[in-house]
Amino acid sequence: METPIELEFPGLPLPHKNAVRALVLKQVAALEKRYGRITACRVAVKAPSDRQRKRGVYEISIRLTLPQGREVDIAQARSPAAAHADVSAAINDAFRRARRRLQDNARRMRGTVKTHDGPPVATVRTVDGAGFGFLETADGRDIYFHRNSVLNDAFERLAPGARVTYFEEMGEKGPQASTVRLLGKHGLR
Repeated sequence: METPIELEFPGLPLPHKNAVRALVLKQVAALEKRYGRITACRVAVKAPSDRQRKRGVYEISIRLTLPQGREVDIAQARSPAAAHADVSAAINDAFRRARRRLQDNARRMRGTVKTHDGPPVATVRTVDGAGFGFLETADGRDIYFHRNSVLNDAFERLAPGARVTYFEEMGEKGPQASTVRLLGKHGLR
């Protein structure tokens, strides 16, 4: 880590600070060992207020700074979860979430995040009153479609320039759109 770890323990009684500090440093060391690209770390362990000392919950917040200005923030909102009435359970839970976010961030940086591409988008080039037309794809190809391929009885609303999504398949005379869905305003379905 490029900068020293910042630890805060607001409201935590003095006798518990050393044990909590050791637990937090152990968790931070495990994160650093697994994801060595952490440049800064700030952890705050807030104890329940004096009025809520018996049934209050600990609030843990973690801020990790990564290269290229990336950050991972974990803030545990107050919840009545009984598990967070114990400081070690609250710390373990917060660092578990930090590990998960770091894992997601590492996948994004490597480019191994799954993406769910939707169907391709095309522009209606021509519509014939006889019940067919042609779409112009993003790569400039023409694809035939029939009125039976248009979903939601939208064939009558198709006009040149309209944006649609489609699924392409090979027909008897070349590529054709098997499913054509008219996109609404702003390209939404």
